[in-house]
Amino acid sequence: MYSRVCVALAVAAFGLGCQERQPSPPPAEPHACADFLSRTDFDVSVMDAELMNAGTEAEYCWVDAMIRPNIRFGASLPANWNGRFVMRGGGGYAGQQPVKGRDDPLRDQGHVTASTDTGHDAARFPLATFAYNNRDGEIDYAYRAVHLTAVAVKELIVEHYGRPAEYDYWLGCSTGGRQGLMSAQRFPEDFDGIVAGAPVLDFTNTQIGGVWFSRALRENPVSLEKIARVGEAIYAACDHVDGLEDGLIDDPRRCAFDPRTDYPRCGAEDRVDCLTDGESTALAKIYGGVVSRGEPYFPGQPFGAELGDSLGSPAARTSGWGRWFVDPGADAPLLERFGVTFMRYMAFERDDPDWQLEQFDFDEDPYRMDAIRRILDATDPDLTRFRDAGGRMITYHGWSDTALNPLMAVNYYEDVLAETPEAADFYRLFMVPGMFHCAGGRGINRVDAFPDLVAWVETGEVPDRLVGERVDRDGEVLMTRPVCPYPEVARYDGTGDVEQAASFACRPPEAPASR
Repeated sequence: MYSRVCVALAVAAFGLGCQERQPSPPPAEPHACADFLSRTDFDVSVMDAELMNAGTEAEYCWVDAMIRPNIRFGASLPANWNGRFVMRGGGGYAGQQPVKGRDDPLRDQGHVTASTDTGHDAARFPLATFAYNNRDGEIDYAYRAVHLTAVAVKELIVEHYGRPAEYDYWLGCSTGGRQGLMSAQRFPEDFDGIVAGAPVLDFTNTQIGGVWFSRALRENPVSLEKIARVGEAIYAACDHVDGLEDGLIDDPRRCAFDPRTDYPRCGAEDRVDCLTDGESTALAKIYGGVVSRGEPYFPGQPFGAELGDSLGSPAARTSGWGRWFVDPGADAPLLERFGVTFMRYMAFERDDPDWQLEQFDFDEDPYRMDAIRRILDATDPDLTRFRDAGGRMITYHGWSDTALNPLMAVNYYEDVLAETPEAADFYRLFMVPGMFHCAGGRGINRVDAFPDLVAWVETGEVPDRLVGERVDRDGEVLMTRPVCPYPEVARYDGTGDVEQAASFACRPPEAPASR
């Protein structure tokens, strides 16, 4: 599938509409970078265009531009272009500004690269404050900025190189994962291939979950040290379930553990190796998930992230719950901060900057958010338009992600399969045992799905596994392990080195996966 572009001169001269263009050989000399400084029209204004690393193999044209009224994007067009365009996603509530001169391996490999701030500057408008009485800003953040930036950069590519990109790719994790799924659902022809890592696809319910978890720990605080001790008991009970005691739980849904009955309870003396009644109640709420009107509403945190990552940041070394669920060094953990800002500025028809955590009514408030759900959530399981456009998509998600519930990815994928049983022909999910949010974790701490996506899109090579790595702080690979297409799981062959991916095969799970 090749990019679809409208060439303005052809439209003006011959009355042509959008045509599917086949790539042609590049001109002898690309369009001069400085010429972009004259590119200003009703919708797009180039603010800066500068040739970087001139005369070297890493030479590229940097373009900094605005799409009215508030969307800023940056694009890098390398001299040694390989015919591909890669757009990257944002994180959190986005607003990250394009940076001229930033190191970019993909650009240096010959890819045109681009990103957008989604219509606001996070330094001026932290978290969701940009959305205060600003429906246009919410739409920009949700999907408009990504789509219009993709369209604008494709036009720059044609202007600069004299031909469209042969392949257009999306690469993002977290918010970037949601943006990728949103592109597949709303704008199925924008990208030929999408990597949607750890997507916050059910954004609204994720924030409701954040409020639920935060309230439980506000009412009954649990220290990271105690959470790590509970994690040791969980691994002792469940590490062996997959047939190999390797410090990983390959599918937390197969782990039978209840903190109320399977962990020592404190008596009169509170110690680090036991739970008080209140602590036990808090953990049960977090593992059990959100309850609304007496029914399960949003899944709880899967088992497995309680222990720390010795290679990770200081906050993650004690427990994978650090920073997200419990953060002794901050006024509030990230789940609480993200959830509160959402409720204040995005969730309801009337914004309330003074809204407090205790105000949320779990029986009523989840049903007052229809407007923001329609704008922001990327939960539509019908991907047939993306399939019909020839698109391919890979999602990966760490089973030990405490920022975004990994069951979101599993449940969405199962919904897609229910809608389109042959969905694995164009969309595959890879669940990563032990990995935290997008990267890091006790086992595999790095997954690069982009090369597998490129092979799938350009040569038809279906990804029957990804290879995850455990990498130390110096970049040395300590372990490799296959990451299997859901619902398959990696199983040890019984003879090889357990630190090498070649010793494992992807096989169907021993028991059917349950929701």
